[in-house]
Amino acid sequence: MAATLHLNHNWAGSRSNFTLFRAVPKLLSMDVFRPSVPEEQLPEQNAPGQHAPEQHSPPATTRLLHFIAMIVGVAFALLVTSGGGPVAVWGKTTNLFSAHQNPELSSATLTEPELDRQRPQKQAEMLLERAVSRSAGAPNQIEAQIESRIDAWRGKLQWDAQLSDLTTVALNSNNHSVRASAIEVQLAAYGLAKTESTVEALVRQADSHDHQQKIWALWALGLLGNRGVEPDRVVQVLAAHLKDAGKNSDGGRNKGDQNKEEDARRWAVEGLALVGTTPTIAPLLETMRSDPSPLVRERAACSLSASGMLTPEQRLIAVPQLINYSADPALDAQTRSWAFRALADITKQHLPNDSAAWRNWYQTSVASGQ
Repeated sequence: MAATLHLNHNWAGSRSNFTLFRAVPKLLSMDVFRPSVPEEQLPEQNAPGQHAPEQHSPPATTRLLHFIAMIVGVAFALLVTSGGGPVAVWGKTTNLFSAHQNPELSSATLTEPELDRQRPQKQAEMLLERAVSRSAGAPNQIEAQIESRIDAWRGKLQWDAQLSDLTTVALNSNNHSVRASAIEVQLAAYGLAKTESTVEALVRQADSHDHQQKIWALWALGLLGNRGVEPDRVVQVLAAHLKDAGKNSDGGRNKGDQNKEEDARRWAVEGLALVGTTPTIAPLLETMRSDPSPLVRERAACSLSASGMLTPEQRLIAVPQLINYSADPALDAQTRSWAFRALADITKQHLPNDSAAWRNWYQTSVASGQ
């Protein structure tokens, strides 16, 4: 693999227009990096002699997903503008999107012969559509079908709007297996091999002066770490990108550079959320407490409570520190509020925003083993 993965991105800014919202959590859900990548520049994509996948008219389900993605982005932007920011609109977006079963996809589970008759692009779309639509077949079964075809898909998928919308919705699914399927499809579409050499190339790219190359590498490292490729190394690299917060915030830095640094830390947080291992919890907690950017602190809180790949059991590990944060007078009111929201999302408890009440509940119900 080359030392740098040369990719051209058409990235719309620090807060994607395609952020979707799950029905349960009050914290904002996972933003998905959506690069517009020329397929000839992706590693292992469209090798000589291979043809690009055929373009199919998008089925009704995918057209609906694309429409929902756009509408939600516009709606959230309007709510933030009129409602005083993300905190003020959390309650308004609770039921903005939820996956509904699609009658078109609810017949029999796709058989292997049926899938084999389709081209790789269509196979990936059909399986993700069923995953996000909660249709026939358990999510674990669909995940197994996707994983069995990943190697054959690599280099043959085109990262287009249709596949991007499907992976966006899948990464915001309530189901852990559906999120895992989205990660596999993204890696295949990006043409990234699950190898140590790929990780090392991305580690070097994460230090690039090209901002878009840098933040894409941070996201891609999270994808690979989640699939068991050098996860400890990935966590170490992503956490190191968070430790630089505030070091370059003196008056000599222009606003554009400061925005890029904030944005890079935000995508390092998203990468850690994707990895989903227990060692990611400590840097996410520290970032939630001490990062100078409200956006980065909010993303860390969301990663601990709802988005990303941590299991419910892993999220419970953060509860004692979140209770401490909720009572910490050194933290601003907004961060303390995020701590309470994260506690509610993780534990599914309906307690008041009272640190003593949360501490009492934890000591009697969790720490005691009841």
